[in-house]
Amino acid sequence: MTDTLFPLQEANEPHVEGVNAEPRVQRPNRTQLAWRPVDLEALLPADHRARVVWEFVEGLELGPLYGAIKAVEGHAGRAPIDPAILMALWLYATLEVVGSARALARLCEEHDAYRWICGGVSVNYHTLADFRVAHPEVLDGLLTTSVAALLAEGLVELTRVAQDGVKIRASAGGASFRREERLTECLAEATVQVAALREQLEGDPGRVSRREAAARQRAAEERRRRVAQALAELPGLEARRRKAGVKGPARQRMGTVEAKAAYRERGATSECVNALARNRGLRQVGVRGLQKVRAVLLWFALAHNLPRAARLRGAVALAR
Repeated sequence: MTDTLFPLQEANEPHVEGVNAEPRVQRPNRTQLAWRPVDLEALLPADHRARVVWEFVEGLELGPLYGAIKAVEGHAGRAPIDPAILMALWLYATLEVVGSARALARLCEEHDAYRWICGGVSVNYHTLADFRVAHPEVLDGLLTTSVAALLAEGLVELTRVAQDGVKIRASAGGASFRREERLTECLAEATVQVAALREQLEGDPGRVSRREAAARQRAAEERRRRVAQALAELPGLEARRRKAGVKGPARQRMGTVEAKAAYRERGATSECVNALARNRGLRQVGVRGLQKVRAVLLWFALAHNLPRAARLRGAVALAR
């Protein structure tokens, strides 16, 4: 007979009915630390959309984004996040109907596809939000070069250019559209407010904290800048409105046989593109300022062309 530290129940001991014993089960212990091997490369199948997005980004010319990085080899400074990672995250997020930087940051911690794109690099929502609207010129150039590449490969032809009149809600109310007189008054008020804040900060630094005062001054400067910009753009806006009011020649052009034939193609071209964009969340632009809005729209354009280009190139590869 073998001695045991704890008494063991015999395996063939019969179950006694009627005994009020508490059931023995395996209960969860969520405070238990556990180590598990994680291979990010094995998380996604070979044909996953995230891999297609990364392959697309690897083919882009991101030199302007890398050129703006101040941290270089051999010198001090914290290395920033690779712009290719941020580019791939926003393209994939746009395709997956994710338009919030906070939601994207959360997915980078919880979702395998986003974790695969990050490759172990930690991202935060503030960096994601800034990157999304910070480089409209770069995005415009990438869109141009990507379309040019498709043209050079003979995959597309720019035989017809279409423009659809779908409307998208903006992050602005009716009070944002003011006449010249009111804009001039707003500019004067903003200028006075900026001067008062600067005088307050210089005259009595202890009255408010330096951080709070600086934040107030930045907000006032931003308001003054936006009003000045709106005032400068007002003449061009009025000219475009006057031009849009002349509808006679356009109606005459749409009455021709050629115009009617072209109009029938809208369903498979521009209307289809706009429908896909709306399905991906382009129903209201949540940013303010023409440059930021332009950046968001360019993300949608790049995201739309990405899977189309992959399918076209895949079809050519299969035909060979």
